[in-house]
Amino acid sequence: MGRAFEFRKERKFKRWSKMAVQFTRIGKDIVMAVKESGPNPETNSRLRTAMQNAKAVNMPKDRVEAAIKRATDKTLANYEEIVYEGYAPHGVAVLIETATDNTNRTVANVRSYFNKTDGSLGKTGSLDFIFSRKSIFRFAPAEDLDLEELEFELIDAGLEELYVEADEEGNDIAVAQGAFENFGSLQKALEEKGIELKSSKLERIALSHHEVTEEQAADVLKLIDKLEEDDDVQAVYHNMAE
Repeated sequence: MGRAFEFRKERKFKRWSKMAVQFTRIGKDIVMAVKESGPNPETNSRLRTAMQNAKAVNMPKDRVEAAIKRATDKTLANYEEIVYEGYAPHGVAVLIETATDNTNRTVANVRSYFNKTDGSLGKTGSLDFIFSRKSIFRFAPAEDLDLEELEFELIDAGLEELYVEADEEGNDIAVAQGAFENFGSLQKALEEKGIELKSSKLERIALSHHEVTEEQAADVLKLIDKLEEDDDVQAVYHNMAE
């Protein structure tokens, strides 16, 4: 069938693998949200956010409903959210958010990934000066939507910045960014304006970036790939310059 077929097959497998990881992470978000504030998305903003994110990655409705039902089982233990920080090779800062039902397993795995790639796991809070936690909302900008006017209207809700970026398919995506503590007010303001959010997240934004060579970047990506493949890892952030 040729190299073209093999290339398409490889890309399809990678896409399926990435989708499976996204479903697992969102499933954990749903469980934690329900455990925290109940199964009704109308009164549980964290669950509403997780369901929006599930829709954005085409997570099947039955899987979302199954996660909500599973979370209402009182015998099911909740996940503990833990942040790990360290340095990849060549001085690149790496911050990992995890959700786990076995902290011993998670820390052992994370430490092994750093050790195997010549990195070093640090103490909690050691990278506070490099990363800032921000409220990030992404949505497809409608043709009749005036982003400048929207930016002005969202300032009172805590908006810091509104800009447009390209998604993986090259489509324009509007990004509303605010402070960590303004997540709820920004989410409410966007929903009240009838804007359908593609994703709503608290993300770590690097305040400074570390320059590396192409060869050094490959070393760093080995660590990032290992971390992102771990089932306990929810998100990985770094300050490597692109």
